[in-house]
Amino acid sequence: MSEKKSGRLAALQAALAAEHAAVYGYGVVGGRVLEARRAEARAAYDAHRARRDALAREVRDLGSEPVAASAAYALPFPVPDSAAAVRLAAELEERVAGVYSDLVRATGDARRREAAGALREAAVRAVRWRGGSVAFPGLAERSGTGREPAATGAGPTATGAGPTPGT
Repeated sequence: MSEKKSGRLAALQAALAAEHAAVYGYGVVGGRVLEARRAEARAAYDAHRARRDALAREVRDLGSEPVAASAAYALPFPVPDSAAAVRLAAELEERVAGVYSDLVRATGDARRREAAGALREAAVRAVRWRGGSVAFPGLAERSGTGREPAATGAGPTATGAGPTPGT
């Protein structure tokens, strides 16, 4: 496999892992968020499921096995109420945007456009959940959330599955 294809595959797998974690995280968000925002949480959940499924197909099309979802993910903070669920949703979207920014860098043409679209969608959802924006969505060094390897013990975090900090 060429270095370019290998880098593209790694970025696709990272995006897939992040989508697995986002789907899990939105299960938590949906169970805690107030009724007024539940439809928004459901729409985000559905969007992440659709992206997850498309990424898994793309990985298979490249002749590789898609990274599997974990049975559970460590959340970055406790989510006992609706306010915490809203913060978690914003965090999920920021982390997904970061992984898609990596995919934008690793790919070209139609795949790059699709990754940029996914980054934009995640950034818009993050703004809606957070109530404000950041200057450079998807860039960890600009948003104050570093993307480092997950902490050991409780499995991948629900905010990026792999290339993100744990609890």
